[in-house]
Amino acid sequence: MNLFRLILLFFIFTSSLKANTIYDLIRIPNLEIYEINTENKLKYFYALNSFRLGVQKNIVCLKPDKKILDEKYKIIYKNLNKYSYNFLKTINLKYVVMCENLSISGINTAGIPDHVMKTLILDIKFDKKYFERTIHHEVFHIINDSYKEIFNYNTWIRLNNERFKYAECSTCTEKLGLDTYKKTNGFFTEYSQSTVSEDMAEVFSHLMIKGIKVTDDAILKKKIYFIKTNLLKIDDSFKF
Repeated sequence: MNLFRLILLFFIFTSSLKANTIYDLIRIPNLEIYEINTENKLKYFYALNSFRLGVQKNIVCLKPDKKILDEKYKIIYKNLNKYSYNFLKTINLKYVVMCENLSISGINTAGIPDHVMKTLILDIKFDKKYFERTIHHEVFHIINDSYKEIFNYNTWIRLNNERFKYAECSTCTEKLGLDTYKKTNGFFTEYSQSTVSEDMAEVFSHLMIKGIKVTDDAILKKKIYFIKTNLLKIDDSFKF
């Protein structure tokens, strides 16, 4: 009986210790390890229970369905495995959290990047039509946040037609469409026209998905050159 109680206490203690350790690392409650032995050393977690984050608890994400989680993890892993360990270390990304119906102040979002906590939260229920592309989109926000001096906003703005103006924020506009334009005219998507950072992220995400070609768009060609050359300043071995 005493042996049984000792074993039971051991498992309770170690489970609690693991949960506390995860929280200490990335400050997100209710997480469980999904996979931590990966080629590029990314650590994957999922929401064991729904969680709220932020000073006002306005970031919400729900516990994922196990079947959907297993399906989407394969897609996430395949796409994030395009990044080497050295590159991820350089941009400060180490942890990936998977959950459902991610939102900020009631507004749904595909992901939340946090280069300070080295964490990317992904909504595995985000529209499957754009899911793979949005993974790279969110990765770029971590790149951008880590290297704002390299990805200079004023330089980017000058690449556009001088009459074009971005919105003050990505939620301050109705330009939210993610379909890739057949006639690009300087932008890959409607959402590209919201802010500088979203435009950069859309260009990067399109470059990371094979099969997208730009042949006759002078502005977009300059944007692609800007993204590629500046990424090579961070990692001269980076490949699209």
